[in-house]
Amino acid sequence: MGYELAMRNETAKPREAKYRIGQVVRHRLYPFRGVIFDVDPTFNNTEEWWLSIPEAMRPSKDQPFYHLLAENAETEYSAYVSEQNLLPDDSGEPLRHPELEEKFEVDGEGNYRARGRAN
Repeated sequence: MGYELAMRNETAKPREAKYRIGQVVRHRLYPFRGVIFDVDPTFNNTEEWWLSIPEAMRPSKDQPFYHLLAENAETEYSAYVSEQNLLPDDSGEPLRHPELEEKFEVDGEGNYRARGRAN
């Protein structure tokens, strides 16, 4: 039965993403936040990257993973984060990432819309 369950989980249909491109989110455990610029329906990075996460904290691969223009108090960077580790950021604080202007337009209310997208 354990093997059957494991096989079913590996072929399970990916969940619908909870967050959207242009949404500002923050990490559940670490002090950084960012704007989503891409979403993978399931894990799509290297095995080496996944194994570098401590086993006790390693997320499941069968959930959406988000590409963020991320920043913390010291620096700006790109991050790849599982859905289970994200929360919405409703602080309204502006982001300072240097790639923001290249990838997004900001509306009058401070929302980010991907350049070249109609929505």
